[in-house]
Formats: sequence, structure tokens, C-alpha cells
Amino acid sequence: MARTPTELLSPADQERRRALRVMKGVALGALILMAVVFVIAFVLQEQYPWMSYVRAAAEGGMVGALADWFAVTALFRHPLGIPIPHTAIIPRRKDEIGRSLGEFVETNFLEGSVVRAKLESTGIAAKAGEWLRDPAHAETVAREASAMASGVLTALSDDEVQDLIADLAREHLLSPSWAEALGGWLGRVVDADAHRGAVDLGIDSISTWLTANRDSFSGLVSRRLPSWVPSVAMRLVDDTVYNEAVKFAAAVQADPHHPARIAIDAYLTRLAGNLQHDPATIARLEDAKIAVFDSPRVQALAAEAWNTAKAGLLRSLDDPDSALRRRVTAALGEVGSRLSTDTALQRRVDDRVADAAVFLVDRYRHDIASIITDTVEKWDPAETTEKIELMVGRDLQYIRLNGTIVGALAGLAIFSISHALLG
Repeated sequence: MARTPTELLSPADQERRRALRVMKGVALGALILMAVVFVIAFVLQEQYPWMSYVRAAAEGGMVGALADWFAVTALFRHPLGIPIPHTAIIPRRKDEIGRSLGEFVETNFLEGSVVRAKLESTGIAAKAGEWLRDPAHAETVAREASAMASGVLTALSDDEVQDLIADLAREHLLSPSWAEALGGWLGRVVDADAHRGAVDLGIDSISTWLTANRDSFSGLVSRRLPSWVPSVAMRLVDDTVYNEAVKFAAAVQADPHHPARIAIDAYLTRLAGNLQHDPATIARLEDAKIAVFDSPRVQALAAEAWNTAKAGLLRSLDDPDSALRRRVTAALGEVGSRLSTDTALQRRVDDRVADAAVFLVDRYRHDIASIITDTVEKWDPAETTEKIELMVGRDLQYIRLNGTIVGALAGLAIFSISHALLG
């Protein structure tokens, strides 16, 4: 069953409609009262001359009431249904009123200095800090943020994300040449002797391994000797090789200028130069890089890493007791405490918020104001008229009532002055 127009109104609009009807009745009652007084005074003015003053006042009151009734009615509709020019102003000029209202809001409200002054007087940072320092509020923000993040992660397509990561990696990692940058970095490391620690670590590791793996040298050389060589000689050869290896490692450890160290330095220097200037070395590095990243195993590892990270994030975001949720809640509480006590931070945050708001208002003020214009243009003329009349119609009925009173006083004054001057 279709609802009547009254049922479509909100409770507030229904209350405004009742108040409007009451005021219309009061204004009409004042007009009727003036008419009744006029008739009585007109009949009795010959018998009672002073009634002529009452008649003049009533006559002026009727004129004022009718004039203001016409003016108020002409705003919303044609008086008595007669299409008199320049009446029914609101339904006829609805779109123009919407544009004017949008321009008024854009000019007087969506202005940088107005927005900045309001935000600076509000103290957004301090109020936000006071609200956020409450553990319950911090938990609420963390819960809502987690729900939003979970929704975004769930909505993401794994294949699209993996393709995006692959495209970004190819654009920012694979496309640029590594050789020149890597060669320059290696050259600076060698020139600064910053590689000494890595060389020492490598030599120490070799020495430690040799000490702990003597058995690995058993048969290392002797198994390649002829079978007629005595076993004692074979063991002697293996022991000699092992001992020489241990001595060599110890010598390299002890001597900072050992030929092996010098050879390593020379190799690294040569490699740094080749990476920067030798096309063959550069090509080999680039080919190796592409081969590694394009290998199915690396791609599978990347996909597995994304799926694992996504699953872990979703579990942490959904669990109120997870370490991630607890850290986020604690961090929000700390931010709130700082914002509520640190005046310098408050000023910085307020300035940033004001700057951002002013930038958005200055850049999009016309687009924001156009919401008003577009909305009014979509309204039905009758609906627009009713909305505006419900908002201001009651006050306009006071104009009718005041017109009645002012008209009566004006009629009385005009009649009195004319009677005094002209007799």
C-alpha cells in the first residue's frame, strides 16, 4: 500500500508542518479579525465618528495582511493558482537557487583562511590524544583498522599481487644494470680496506674447519697414488698435505701482508674494475641475475612467501590477543598520550592537519560545492518547494502577522494625519 506524502516526511518535518499550519491559521485569523472590525467600524462610523479611526486601522491591516500574504505565497506557488508574472519563484528558479547556494558556500565557507581558523581553534590533536589514550578507544581503533586491513587482504587476488610484485621487481631490480653499481661499491670497499674483516672471517672459518676435520684428509691424495706405494708412505703424504694446509692457514691468519691476502686484494680490485668496464663480465653478471630471478624455483618461493605472509597477517589481525594487535593497541595508546601532553607535537599535528585541509579545500572547493548544485538540480520542484517551505514557512507567517499589525498602524497614522491636515 502506497504511503501518503505526510507519511513520507520525517518526524521533524511532520512537526514543522504542524507548526506551519498553526501559524497560517494565526495569520489568517488576524486578517479575518481586521475584516470583521472593518465591517463593524464602517457601519457605526456615522453614529460614532471615532469609529472612522478604527475603520482606517482595520482597512490598513487588511491591506498589509493581503500584501504580505501575496508576497509570501508568491515565493512558493502562484497565488490562487493564477500564473501572475514573478510568482512561484522557488519552483521556477530552483536550479538557479541551487547554483547560488553552491557559490555562496564555496565563497564564504570553503575558503582557506576560514577552514584554517576553525581547525586551529578546535585543537584537533589534543582532543584526539585525549580520546585515543583511553585503552578502550585504542582497542576500538585497532580492531576497526584490523578489520579493514583483513578485508583488503582478503579482497586481493593472490595471482594479481604476485604479478604486481614480479612486475615491480622486474622494473626496479632486474631492468637496472647491477654490474656498474656493484663494481663501484666493491671498489670503494677494497680501497677503504673494509673487506679485511670478511677475509679474516673466511680464513678463521677455514682454520677452524681444518682443525676439526683432520679425517677429511685421509686418502685425499694417497688414493690417487699407484697401488704399489707402501701404506706408510700414503699416510705420510696425507699427513703432510693436512699439516701444510694448517700451516698455510695459520700463516695467512698471522701475516696481514701474506701473499694470499695480497692476491685476494688484487682479485677483488680486478673484479671491481671488470664489473664496471668489462662487457664480458657485465654480461655474465646480468645473465646470472636474470637466470636466478626467472627460475621456476625462485618464482615458487616468492609465491609461497606471499601466501605465508598473507596467512600470517590474517591470523594476527583476526586474533585480539595476537602480538600484532597488542602492539598496535599499545602504539595507539602511546600516540594518544603524547598527543595529549606534548604541546609542541600538538602544534605540529594541528599545523599539518590544517595545511592538508586547506590544500584539499583550495584544490577541490568547486567540486565540493557542486554537490549542493547537483543535488538541488535533481530535486523535484514540488519537493524542493515543500522542503524550503517547511524550513522557513513558519517564520514567513510572522511576516504576514507583522504586516497586519504594521498595516493597521500605518492606516491609522495616515488617516489621522490626513484628517488633522485636511479636515
